[in-house]
Amino acid sequence: MAHGSEALPLQAERGGPLRGRVRVPGDKSISHRSLILGLLSVGETRVTGLLEGEDVLRTADAARALGATVEHLGPGEWRVRGMGIGTLLEPRGTLDFGNAGTGSRLMMGVVGGHPIRATFDGDASLRKRPMGRILDPLKRMGVTVIDVAEGNRLPLTLQGARDSIPIEYTTPVASAQIKSAVLFAGLNAPGETIVIEPEASRDHTEKMLAYFGAEIRSEPAGTHGRRITLKGRPELSPRPIVVPADPSSAAFPIVAALIVPGSDVIIESVMMNPLRTGLLTTLLEMGASIEELDSRVEGGERVADLRIRHSPLRGVDVPAERAPSMIDEYPVLAVAAAFASGETRMRGLQELRVKESDRLAAVADGLAANGVAHQIVGDDLIVSGSGRAAPGGGLVATHMDHRIAMSFLIMGLASDKAVGVDDTSFIATSFPDFVPMMTRLGGALR
Repeated sequence: MAHGSEALPLQAERGGPLRGRVRVPGDKSISHRSLILGLLSVGETRVTGLLEGEDVLRTADAARALGATVEHLGPGEWRVRGMGIGTLLEPRGTLDFGNAGTGSRLMMGVVGGHPIRATFDGDASLRKRPMGRILDPLKRMGVTVIDVAEGNRLPLTLQGARDSIPIEYTTPVASAQIKSAVLFAGLNAPGETIVIEPEASRDHTEKMLAYFGAEIRSEPAGTHGRRITLKGRPELSPRPIVVPADPSSAAFPIVAALIVPGSDVIIESVMMNPLRTGLLTTLLEMGASIEELDSRVEGGERVADLRIRHSPLRGVDVPAERAPSMIDEYPVLAVAAAFASGETRMRGLQELRVKESDRLAAVADGLAANGVAHQIVGDDLIVSGSGRAAPGGGLVATHMDHRIAMSFLIMGLASDKAVGVDDTSFIATSFPDFVPMMTRLGGALR
């Protein structure tokens, strides 16, 4: 959504069953990293299935501004020509990331590893998101923060390190964005950069760096953690990338099919990386009918087609250590929990407070607006479902958050009364085809 664009309200109402076979957009995490690694490689990287949402297109613009040639060849087909680590150009203007938290934070690491100055900015939503967790390790690596808004927020200006310092850094929370920013900055540092995660986060950066030729290893650390060691100053070689379907986007039609009576939907080529499938694990524990079909490997990641059928769900206790593998899926899980019988307790959701919105508060407000019993206890969200359709009938404030908008539209497809959201314009950041796709499956959105 462009700055200053008008809000686009929408509502969803109960209709017939959802039926059909669809493919959701390419994975957003891999799409961002494909463009970044293309920028940092010497030669031409071809990407197939790139998510062409606004967030990823902002990263493409930033890669161009830093010296890459980035070309759109057709739907999902892109070509990136990079000059390699150490060759980035100083951008002439501000790097405007719109609503892209991932793109902005990862690119701070890229810029931080090069002796260039760059200003980062974004829309009103991104300007609310704290950047201190990214800036702290980068400053230890030699990056200077020239200017930054109050509370370590955008807009901010970085001066990258002239001689990057390799560090050993323990992340304060499970965050692939913090880890990736440090690793990207470490690419241009001599020696070894080490990131220690007490709780393992999604590992796409490590896998893709290895795929492009970096010397990187990941080892267990503690009960649930990882120790990642990167040898600096490799020459990255371009590789073809096939972007699998995004499990975070697939979450919406999955939950819709589970809660709308009579539904039977197949979603193609969904990434099944175990660090991204926490929602599937949870839904299966709740009694969901989810069947894996044609499991295979594409672009270095395991993928499968998923068949989802309407299922009676029951409440479960979701452990805090599962949060990193499903952090973006809690809003739509809360919707599923509203239709389940009994209590669902989602533990350890503090990270939801610093997403595109305070998602924990936004989810609670949306549940309240639609008559769903719930409570927040510390960092836990507890949803009490009746085993029947949610009452619905409310208007949900999305707070410029695409996942809040999509989650409560899914709720409306199975609720007793229609559910409205105040703005759907931000859905384009991650899932431009969401409304047409759900309509093709039989959903009533208008």
